[in-house]
Amino acid sequence: MGWFSSKGETKRTSLVNWVPLTEMTQLDEIIEESKTTTVLILKHSTRCSISIMAKNGLDKTWDIEHSNLKTYYLDLLKFRPISNQLAETFNIHHQSPQILVIKNGKCDYSATHSDIDTRSIKKNI
Repeated sequence: MGWFSSKGETKRTSLVNWVPLTEMTQLDEIIEESKTTTVLILKHSTRCSISIMAKNGLDKTWDIEHSNLKTYYLDLLKFRPISNQLAETFNIHHQSPQILVIKNGKCDYSATHSDIDTRSIKKNI
């Protein structure tokens, strides 16, 4: 579903309540938060067609009713150092696109590329 902005460009709405991940300090907050709330992080490249398709798929098909889930969005091109720190902190290989599910301070599940979909996320949160 879309609408036109005042500049004539199409804007898309998302069914996901993405919280921008833009500060390195948020990583400590995420680890602490994950002790009581499941945290999902989408690592996304705005220049990669596969990444764009994965994010759009989530934005359009998200039907996860989970009161104990927080969803973060990381723009890899703008915040690559944060992505590098995620890989080190959670001992995962950097991929794009990539979904991370963080529980109790650890990456409990990750998926990349075409394995990113709402159904698989539901099974792993």
